[in-house]
Amino acid sequence: MSAAPVDVGTEPVSRAPRWQRTARGGLVVLVAAAVLAVWLVGRALTRDGADLHLRTGYVLVGGFDPILTARVLLPLGVAAAGVLWGPPLARGLRWSRLLAGSAVAAALWAVALALSSGWGRLTEPMKSSHEYVADVGRVHGFGPLLSTFIDSVPVNSADPWTTHVAGHPPGALLAFALLDHLGLGGPGWAAVLCIAGGVLAVPAVLVTVRAVADEAAARTVAPFAVLVPAAVWVATSADAFFAGVTAWGVALLALAAVRGPSPAGYLRAIAGGLLLGLSLFLSFGLTATGLLALAVVLVQQKQLRWGGVVRVLAAAAVGVLLVFAVFTLGGYWWFDGIAVDAQRVRDGAAYGDRFRHFHYFLAANVAAGAVAAGPAVVAGLAGVRGRPLCLPLAAVAGMAVSDVSGLVLGETERIWLPFVVWLLPATATLPPRSQRFWLALSALLAITVEVVVRTPW
Repeated sequence: MSAAPVDVGTEPVSRAPRWQRTARGGLVVLVAAAVLAVWLVGRALTRDGADLHLRTGYVLVGGFDPILTARVLLPLGVAAAGVLWGPPLARGLRWSRLLAGSAVAAALWAVALALSSGWGRLTEPMKSSHEYVADVGRVHGFGPLLSTFIDSVPVNSADPWTTHVAGHPPGALLAFALLDHLGLGGPGWAAVLCIAGGVLAVPAVLVTVRAVADEAAARTVAPFAVLVPAAVWVATSADAFFAGVTAWGVALLALAAVRGPSPAGYLRAIAGGLLLGLSLFLSFGLTATGLLALAVVLVQQKQLRWGGVVRVLAAAAVGVLLVFAVFTLGGYWWFDGIAVDAQRVRDGAAYGDRFRHFHYFLAANVAAGAVAAGPAVVAGLAGVRGRPLCLPLAAVAGMAVSDVSGLVLGETERIWLPFVVWLLPATATLPPRSQRFWLALSALLAITVEVVVRTPW
């Protein structure tokens, strides 16, 4: 169903009460001050001899090494267009065009940011000896990989996987190996897969917001979902691909809950379950996204009643179990995998140094996530309420589980991408008069990070 077009020249003139504007600004200042405080503590720890393994960074991975060239005009131009035309276009485009346009615009933004640091930046991260592409040549079939995958996870194994392959279930490596099997091998196509996953998360979030709240809220979120600072890590990290798979799993489940117990609803729930099941074999950390899956169904409890909630979730569980069955029959038992992976993380060269500063990383993880989310999300969180609250609340809960697990110590600006995208619905609370201001602030933060910090992704 597509909405009728709206005159892009009109703009609501409602103004938020002064106390709300003060609360938004105050929360942004408070979070910015907290991020700075964490950065100062990290710098002090480093000066005292601590090795945080953040590549000389103190919150984000990567030290200060500004690269300011004419290429920065690329993201500046995209940001200017997004700030000026994003909100009215989001209000006026037909729904289907908004979904497609938001994905295209998000891709343009992520690519423009990456290219501002060099023409080869899109493929450079995929060429790392720690990434998935380095091990693609070792994949000689679905069954052989699954049945022997765990054998090469331990650090002291005869032929250990690369860092990122060993730290994840086999699904991630299989995705890149499948690309190679289709004749799309190499770092270039790997970068395309990551960027595509990251930008396709944007329409998934909009579809979910529309299902959970309403279309007006989704239209408000659209430009913020495009210009989010997290786009710095969309081009290119595999976590962006994970974010897209998970986001559409949640979106399909949200649509199933709206449809209710019916053939169409059950099909959507099973499809959502299949994607969420696949996500569990992309990254163990995505287990916590089950909170999002529960949230988008439970928010419809009044309409579904408890019987309907159980039936929709049961249909989704069928999809998840089908994925588990395929991998199990192939020879990979997920629960053994997570146990071996956790030990591999603890045996890693950097883990001991980082874990000695566990309490620092409890705060640093959140600080990095706040940078990825950006000031518009923080400002929106000050006013979010009602049904849309379930999405950022579930995302925050998922990140909290990850934070206290002791297995995620740094790099959350990319690791938490599948959760950060679900903080974006908070921007639906930002009043029209201030939207361009918050869009500009978020875009400027993203450009600053890309220009100043030498992130490896």
